[in-house]
Amino acid sequence: MDDHSPNSPLPGQLPTLSKEQINLLPLKKYDGPVEIAANAEELRTALARLGDERVVGFDIEVRPAFRSGDRFPPALVQLAGERRVFLVQLKKLGDLSPLAAFLAAGRPLKAGVAVTGDIAKLHEVMAFAPAGFVDLGKMAGRKGIRANGVRTLAAQVLGFRVSKGAQCSNWERSELAPAQVAYAATDAWICREIFLHLEKLPDPARKMQGGQASDSKKPHEH
Repeated sequence: MDDHSPNSPLPGQLPTLSKEQINLLPLKKYDGPVEIAANAEELRTALARLGDERVVGFDIEVRPAFRSGDRFPPALVQLAGERRVFLVQLKKLGDLSPLAAFLAAGRPLKAGVAVTGDIAKLHEVMAFAPAGFVDLGKMAGRKGIRANGVRTLAAQVLGFRVSKGAQCSNWERSELAPAQVAYAATDAWICREIFLHLEKLPDPARKMQGGQASDSKKPHEH
């Protein structure tokens, strides 16, 4: 007889928080500097500042489709460094090759959630061979944490929740609303914070095998 319910942890796994438990956690958002890259010079500046980072938080935003058949390309790329977050407005940039080169570089690492889908969306607007991407859901799984999605991972790993209120807004707006800026910056910042916390946790499987290799030093699949 199987004693494990769908929410019961398997051996080596941590208990998964319920939606009710997550809703009781304190709400947090990113409150640091945010810079928007909407032209070639701003993009070059952003990528140059991020070039020395070891890891950046990564996310994208796409205009939501409310009618059957509607489909939109990615509108925004969020990149979070140690001291600031950059929001890259793709539709305002004529040349995306500097960003493509950044996403094809092995360093800095780019930590995000469901990065395979984000990379596929970005391929709609630029060609690049992705390198240095870290899928936080897979990384969490290796640490014994069952969680997918930024909100759930933030709750499980960091102990607080983030708002998803601006998720379904129009990301193709020429001027992003303050709520959109805060939401987009928070998602990228959270991804970086989750990575930094996860890499400090022991890997149950490797611990059993006597290995202590760091996730930040192994090849990163997406």
